[in-house]
Amino acid sequence: MVDRAEELNTPEETGDVGAAVVQTIAVASGKGGVGKTNVVANLAIAMQRAGKRVIVIDADLGLANVDTLLGLNPTASLRNVLRGECSIADTLVEGPAGIRLVPAASGFEELTQLSQEQRLQLLGEVDSLEGACDVLLIDTGAGISQNVLFFATAAQETLVVVTPDPTSLTDAYALVKVLATRYAEREFTVLVNMARNDWEARKTFTQLTRVTERFLNVGLTYAGFVPHDAEVVEAVRRQQSVLDLAPGSAAASAFTALAARMAAPREAVAPKGGLQFFFQRLLAGQAG
Repeated sequence: MVDRAEELNTPEETGDVGAAVVQTIAVASGKGGVGKTNVVANLAIAMQRAGKRVIVIDADLGLANVDTLLGLNPTASLRNVLRGECSIADTLVEGPAGIRLVPAASGFEELTQLSQEQRLQLLGEVDSLEGACDVLLIDTGAGISQNVLFFATAAQETLVVVTPDPTSLTDAYALVKVLATRYAEREFTVLVNMARNDWEARKTFTQLTRVTERFLNVGLTYAGFVPHDAEVVEAVRRQQSVLDLAPGSAAASAFTALAARMAAPREAVAPKGGLQFFFQRLLAGQAG
């Protein structure tokens, strides 16, 4: 257990040719209702305020709601991109603190199961954002659908959001198990959301760690916890981030701390060997 607007600037235009690899983080959960999308929105804002250029991709392609959560009104989405009607850069909409969002469409069943051709198309589109951000946060759907697994394996890191609810733990284990046994994913970061206190959060993480250590060859890193906070509920109701509505709240402080941990320098990430976002840059980094 470890505690641990819209023109895009290319690296050449910014003089940043030798820039570090874009940090790509897929935020996933075994079940719905654990506050995953709220985590993504607030983490993005906190990282942007810490000096990172953040782009969020709403990858819950059938039930997208990051834009709704933040009170945004996009005019194009990933559905338009996949239909060849625009590029991914054309969909970007600016949100709080200057984060940028690639919205998805909600209520379109055909988006819930991407074809291999569509996945390759998305990989190319996302790679076109290189130079436009330092951090790419991907809000996946809940569960273990093919879309979720694709985005989790295409990202460098997977942040698993879990709550103390036993069903959340069971489903989080199922997600980690599938990614480990079918896709050879070996490292996961775990955030405990809606915990009453630090003790409950660490107990939840320990429970998940024990079962993964027993049955799976994976490593889990503890990213901390976000406390159960009435201000979060009110922020959702008002379509704001809790960082904006209640910057002094316990939840806002937790998101700021989480952003610092996720942005902390770490060892160079090696390509996984499968299809990944910014794969060519990863290869170049390894060669250097």
